[in-house]
Amino acid sequence: MTDKNLSDHKFYHADQESRFADEAPERTPQTEHPAYKLAFRDTEFLLRDELRPVRFQLELLKPEMLLDEARVGSTMVMYGSARIPAPEEADALVEAAKERDEYEQKVAENLAAKAKYYDEAYKLAKLISEKAIIEDGKRQFVVCSGGGPSIMEAANRGASDAGSESIGLNIILPHEQAPNAYVTPYLSLNFHYFALRKMHFLLRARAVAVFPGGFGTFDEFFELLTLIQTGKMKPIPILLFGKDFWTRVVNFEAIAEEGTISKKDLDLFHWCETADEAWEHIAAFYDLVD
Repeated sequence: MTDKNLSDHKFYHADQESRFADEAPERTPQTEHPAYKLAFRDTEFLLRDELRPVRFQLELLKPEMLLDEARVGSTMVMYGSARIPAPEEADALVEAAKERDEYEQKVAENLAAKAKYYDEAYKLAKLISEKAIIEDGKRQFVVCSGGGPSIMEAANRGASDAGSESIGLNIILPHEQAPNAYVTPYLSLNFHYFALRKMHFLLRARAVAVFPGGFGTFDEFFELLTLIQTGKMKPIPILLFGKDFWTRVVNFEAIAEEGTISKKDLDLFHWCETADEAWEHIAAFYDLVD
């Protein structure tokens, strides 16, 4: 048929070509062989080591496109432990540890004592989501977590209870790591490469809240500090929750005294204990008026 429309595609789209391949009536040894598969539908081909650069590109592009389509202009990123209990679970955690050795009892007590940070993560996510800031037609400070339990769950839960959507950037791990129930389904993204996940955490970040956590939290926090310290990234508010925790596990002053960082590098982050303190710092940084 003659198509006289000047704006339509003159080549079939990939999804149409895929249907043509599925509907082909003839089945022969040639058409059944994996070599005959369309390259973009051949999973075994896409998973070959030689295709790693293509997978990197796909993992960069898919989240970028989905967040653009969702009109996400900027994010409020929230890092923290996957092990800190919600306040309503803290007593049960301590009780369950009573039959274990002294070390495990102490660990349970320490985790339970940090349940307040689950509350503050929830409050901060809810507070900032309720602001519903729109700029240039895009949503600003959309809550973004690692998509998992504990502090991450608190972040997505706070946004959800404020009636807002939120992002979860999950990662495939050898042990099960499912998205928490409060992540907006169409903003629940999954990654194979840590490097691409880390990039998406910060591409849209306009503020980052860091709660007590383990290796993953340390990794994200110190990489962010390094990016800003070296000038690769412009400064943004970094809200560090839990001074007692952080000064016990990291001697920031000693690092400066040893001369391996500058004293002024300690100003790259701002100490916080409450959601209100965090928001006040963000609002002052960006000259936002309630």
